[in-house]
Amino acid sequence: MKLDVNLCNNLKSIRTRLGMSQQELANIAGVTRQSIGGVELGQYAPSVAISLRLAKALGCQVENLFWFEEDLPEVEAILVGSAPKQQQSRVSLARVGDQWIAYPLVGNDAFRIEMIPADGETVAVRQKTGKSVRVKGFPSVSKLPLASEVATQERHPEGEAQSQIGTNKVQVRLLDDIDKLHNTVVIAGCTPVLSLLARATERWHPKLRIHYRFAHSKAALRSLCKGEVHIAGMHLYDPKTGEHNIPFARSALKGKSAVLITLGVWEEGLLVPPGNPRGIKTVSDLVEFGATIVTHEAGSGGQMLLERKLQEEGVPSQTVKGFTHIVHSHQDVALSVVSGIADAGISTASIAAAFGLGFIPLHSARYDLVIIKEYLEEEPVKQFLSILGHQLVRSQLEILGGYDTSNIGEVVASIS
Repeated sequence: MKLDVNLCNNLKSIRTRLGMSQQELANIAGVTRQSIGGVELGQYAPSVAISLRLAKALGCQVENLFWFEEDLPEVEAILVGSAPKQQQSRVSLARVGDQWIAYPLVGNDAFRIEMIPADGETVAVRQKTGKSVRVKGFPSVSKLPLASEVATQERHPEGEAQSQIGTNKVQVRLLDDIDKLHNTVVIAGCTPVLSLLARATERWHPKLRIHYRFAHSKAALRSLCKGEVHIAGMHLYDPKTGEHNIPFARSALKGKSAVLITLGVWEEGLLVPPGNPRGIKTVSDLVEFGATIVTHEAGSGGQMLLERKLQEEGVPSQTVKGFTHIVHSHQDVALSVVSGIADAGISTASIAAAFGLGFIPLHSARYDLVIIKEYLEEEPVKQFLSILGHQLVRSQLEILGGYDTSNIGEVVASIS
């Protein structure tokens, strides 16, 4: 039958998910292997009879196998960050609170080790102020004020929520099952351990999706305040109070109730080449030995630690070679030292061990997850938190080195 260019199918996806070869499916459905290949490649549209046979052989409905492109559902979502110049772009989607949030899959956000599959494609972008959101197939819902505002912002001290003056709304054509998208937890943070926890959670809860967004501590907290994520990870120390994370969260989350749940205590310090050839022991040695360092972004726990230690030892930051050389992740710090771009950088003992580098401890920091209380009632968030006390999770963290997980899963603070 002549191919209808608007006809789409996921025959190959369902077949491979069930572990069937084209020939096996052809034998069960009573068609030729060439027919299966032709349908999967979109070379022709099968007859009604063949469509019914294929659906029966795969144990699904015909509409799960074939659909018209214009039948793909659409939702209205808030786009995180600036709207891309092109009208169509790949995004990940999640339901956070009462609205859909779209995360552009561009640059580093589009890749980890493998390319990130898209949940949808934006088909329209428009600027609006916050009103109600109508989702195709869903009733109109009211949006939370902070969650509906994404705009040009000013930096606020101590990680306070940034001001927001506009809204980027996008229309997104879905490329995945909407039920699967509903069952998504979005976490922002900078520790690679979050991706490890995400994979562990998905093992025990196969229908759950964990969407991990890289962000330093203050940026993660801002995303939480704006309603872009369910959970923010942070490791900030306040020398005035001697507390980790709580003062920053309390300052940023004014008017919101949240809890802080700890992942554990990790060792922070200087990464140096194996054997520490320059003999660096303190941050003041960086200047004395003419060592080059790479630093994290402003607002990150690593940058704040470096600045605090330099101040304690009376070392002006401008005297440190490479102080303005900014990298964006703990892995980038390690790679800079491994490649010889830098002689040192602030990171953690577990990163040092993973890359076979030397490590000079400077501080023991508590890493906490900050969660808005209303999200604690959502089933996906409950499933994620349920694995924190699992012995296998503790073992995964302990084997990394540099982690004390004795209090993992403990609520260390409640903010109202």
